[in-house]
Amino acid sequence: MKRRGARGRTRIERDSLGRKAVPAAALYGIFTQRARETFSLSGLRAHPAFIRSLGTIKKAAATTNRRLGLLPPRLARAIEWAAEQVRANRADEAFVLDVFQAGAGTPHHMNANEVIANLANERLGGRRGVYDPIHPNNHVNLGQSSNDVTPTAVRLTALQLLGPLREELGRLERAFGTQARAGAQVVKPGRTHLQDAVPITFGQVFAGYAEALRRARRGLDRCRGELLEIGLGGTAVGTGITAHPLFGRLVTRTLARAARLPLRRARSPVETAWNMAPLAGCSAALREVALTLSKIGFDLRLLASGPHTGLGELRLPPVEPGSSIMPGKINPSVPEAVQMVCFQVMGNDASIARASEAGELELNVMTPLIAFDLWWSLELLTNAVRLLRARCVEGLRVDRRRAHALVEGSLIQATALSPYLGYDVTAALVKEAMGRRRPLRDVILARGLVDAAVLDRLLAPGALTGPQRLDVRLRRTIQRTPAFRAFRKHV
Repeated sequence: MKRRGARGRTRIERDSLGRKAVPAAALYGIFTQRARETFSLSGLRAHPAFIRSLGTIKKAAATTNRRLGLLPPRLARAIEWAAEQVRANRADEAFVLDVFQAGAGTPHHMNANEVIANLANERLGGRRGVYDPIHPNNHVNLGQSSNDVTPTAVRLTALQLLGPLREELGRLERAFGTQARAGAQVVKPGRTHLQDAVPITFGQVFAGYAEALRRARRGLDRCRGELLEIGLGGTAVGTGITAHPLFGRLVTRTLARAARLPLRRARSPVETAWNMAPLAGCSAALREVALTLSKIGFDLRLLASGPHTGLGELRLPPVEPGSSIMPGKINPSVPEAVQMVCFQVMGNDASIARASEAGELELNVMTPLIAFDLWWSLELLTNAVRLLRARCVEGLRVDRRRAHALVEGSLIQATALSPYLGYDVTAALVKEAMGRRRPLRDVILARGLVDAAVLDRLLAPGALTGPQRLDVRLRRTIQRTPAFRAFRKHV
């Protein structure tokens, strides 16, 4: 039945709660319409990759039910065709529900069931909203439940989004590797506690960033393995009620081929219905990525600070004017934005952890929240890593003159001399150099403690930025000189 209402042409559908008007042109049905009217919380919609995952699952389920003889071929093939339209994102406009909705993702799931049923019925000559010969629950949802379909779709979506992030991390890692090779011979001050420490090369700094990114990428690989285990076929609480005994095993195999993923059936579908640990683990891996990126972003901002009154060792590519009032000012805008993303991802992880813990009894009803925050984190990090690489790291420049001046004007060479002069003597020389505001080298030469040629060798870049064998004979020679003995008496 169709009627014209105040908001345009509608059709009337019925369910166990009664009658309701649904937009006549809508591919969704009464369940979706009720959820749409009830849950208007954020204005945010499901990720397109999630819709693709639902379509892929529904197609695999229809194929499996056809092969098991549970669906007539004519109906099954119509459902398969309709599910393919959803999988190909050709019906995205029909997925209208807010990401914050009834627990366990039942509205999202029924949205897919209704859309596929209507598409399939039209394929067979039927009309939208009539659900004959194909019914969203009886046929599209045969052998399934929101409680096994939604967690499976969430995992498939996360797996789709992990790939691009992993690739971008690899590109950023290689970009830092390139910068490491370019800065291999550039010595700079190393700092601990934000105070001068010992020399280090930019090659070593950038290589450290690359290794941290490699480690974070390995964390993504570990969580990917956990996401490949699915409980499809477990239906309501994982026991498989209403599903054919072979359905779970066969649909997992069919879905694995369709998704081109080495999916495996869960050892305990009961556990997968309530345990969101694989999703929380994935979020934890994303938190590691965020922590690493944030540290790198902060370092880049600090190393580029000034540039004249700060550290000023790096020059970051300018992407925008830095001020509405201060002409010529340039800010580290890209690392700033990246750190904001990292803080958001860390917040999402806290939300996911709390929601994962809230899986009471046989079901975790917080799945929609977990899914949204996880996908958001994946996309945010992918975009942030790409931005940091393309608009910052690949174009940054080391200010070699500034780095050299900071090394020469500091007392950071002192640690390299300690094995030869002793800790206490070296500390006294550092204190004297600081008090007289003179280079440490000049103070040592003025006191005649070490010959100039020997001192140059001890303070060579290779001695300052890597392990060196202790020359025991040279230490004895230095410490036996009258000048050294006289100075040590006053320490």
